[in-house]
Amino acid sequence: MQHLRGGRLVTAKQLSESLGVSERTIYRDIADLSSSGVPIEGAAGVGYVMRKGFELPPLMFTTDEVVALVVGARLLGAFGGDDMASAAAEALVKIGAVLPEPARRRADAVPIYAYSVATDEPGRVRLDQLGTAIDEQRRLQIGYRNERGAETHRSVRPLGLFYWGRSWTLVAWCELRQDFRQLRVDRIFDCEPGLRFTHDPEKSLAKALEGMQANDRR
Repeated sequence: MQHLRGGRLVTAKQLSESLGVSERTIYRDIADLSSSGVPIEGAAGVGYVMRKGFELPPLMFTTDEVVALVVGARLLGAFGGDDMASAAAEALVKIGAVLPEPARRRADAVPIYAYSVATDEPGRVRLDQLGTAIDEQRRLQIGYRNERGAETHRSVRPLGLFYWGRSWTLVAWCELRQDFRQLRVDRIFDCEPGLRFTHDPEKSLAKALEGMQANDRR
């Protein structure tokens, strides 16, 4: 429905590629939506369009906000994990579908792009894995290689991901050192999820940020 909003003609092939399903599934889903009262017009082999009047009210974004959203989504697409990039792209589809026409044209015309040659597919998978562990409050058993090439294995509580312009860093509570650590994501060579952990104010992201800010003031 999000891809059909906005009065645009979309083919079953385009929908199947965007959503990662077969065209047969698209035909079945279109039929289900039509029978439930969603005003979709079109036919297989031609394309589908949703009649106007079945749209959410326009979102009240300023021009600067629209530009910021588009640029942010493109940055995630270039430097984030696959799940992050996919979610950002889907959010743009939803936003674009309900923007007033002038704002939609402005969004399409944003001349700011981001491309990365450093974030390879294994790196994207690792970012998604770390992001999931942070959301689930799940310990990780990691293998880590420092700047000198020395390898260690440790259990950590993943707390947050930070992007510094050239690399991603995982902020975590290290059970081995009993202290906070900032670990370069590209130096994590092994990562296995473990047991969940409960929130501890003394081992939290907020506490880690306090320490980082205190160091900055010194």
